[in-house]
Amino acid sequence: MALHVRGIVLPDDTVRDLWLVGDRVTLRPVPAATTVADGGFVLPGLVDAHCHIGIARGPAPVTSLEQARALALTDRDAGVLTIRDAGSPFPYPSFDHDEDLPRLVRAGRHIAPVKRYLRGLGVEVTAADLCAEAVRQAHAGTGWIKLVGDWIDRGVGDLAPAWDTDAMAKAVAAAHEAGAKVCAHVFAEESVAALVRAGIDSVEHGTGLSETDIDEMARRGTALVPTMINVETFGEIAASGEARFPTYAAHMRAMHARFPSVVAAANEAGVPIYVGTDAGGGIDHGLAAREMLLLHRRAGMAPEAVLRAGSWGARAWLGFPGLVEGGLGDLVVYDADPRRDLRTLLNPRRIILRGRVVR
Repeated sequence: MALHVRGIVLPDDTVRDLWLVGDRVTLRPVPAATTVADGGFVLPGLVDAHCHIGIARGPAPVTSLEQARALALTDRDAGVLTIRDAGSPFPYPSFDHDEDLPRLVRAGRHIAPVKRYLRGLGVEVTAADLCAEAVRQAHAGTGWIKLVGDWIDRGVGDLAPAWDTDAMAKAVAAAHEAGAKVCAHVFAEESVAALVRAGIDSVEHGTGLSETDIDEMARRGTALVPTMINVETFGEIAASGEARFPTYAAHMRAMHARFPSVVAAANEAGVPIYVGTDAGGGIDHGLAAREMLLLHRRAGMAPEAVLRAGSWGARAWLGFPGLVEGGLGDLVVYDADPRRDLRTLLNPRRIILRGRVVR
């Protein structure tokens, strides 16, 4: 059955009629199509570009496909129709074309340093095995791998790079040669500087970015996924580790304090910024709209820039066409203009995924 939607389509800011035939958009009238939305503001869905549907809130990872699927549905019902899964403790290729779930780009498992990461989540490897694991995970995912670029080193008492600079650079090159892009978890200054220059495709978190790093990212076209919801928890993380690792705690607090200015500087420099919540573990699923509010309120990004980062721009970055002739049948309708008040994103009126009404 063909569907019909009429509304102000963003970013065009034009009243348009869209017909959805199966999983495709057409701008040509389809006789007898059922009108499912008339009026409002239309986006091609929200994007969570740093999400872990294989990880639930709490100390234990997800243990079944049923649990992971339920988390993906939580994101979908908040208007997220595209997910880049930035690492899962187990694979779910059956989700790649599941008609009920958001469009999914997967990064395979986290690649982490030995005995220095969250237990059970990643594949832990030495520097000597890093390249080979990068290639394995490139084939396990659908276009991305995820490196854990730094974590606390208990011997140092602070954050430290996961591996030496040369090993990380070779792993990035190996992943690229295998056809995958590289995203990297990086908090601290030394690790993010090394990985940006190694040629990673997106910086996840990036709290330690310097002005020089930001300029280099802008030059290379390296993306930033700030996960501001995650960074807002740095105070709690610092407090939990302060007794044993006071230097680490102070470092985490300092990075938290300066992070809004880091994101603002990256935006001003022209670094591509995309919305990601880091859902899983310490962050609930379904919070992409709240991440967008933080980018506006804390980092000062203009509403239209935030919408680009969390909707049409992020979809294009991940390889999904928008609401154009022959585009994909994904859209969310809102009653009010989200450019005037981003809180509108918290209350979608109509959600259509793959040409089917889900809400």
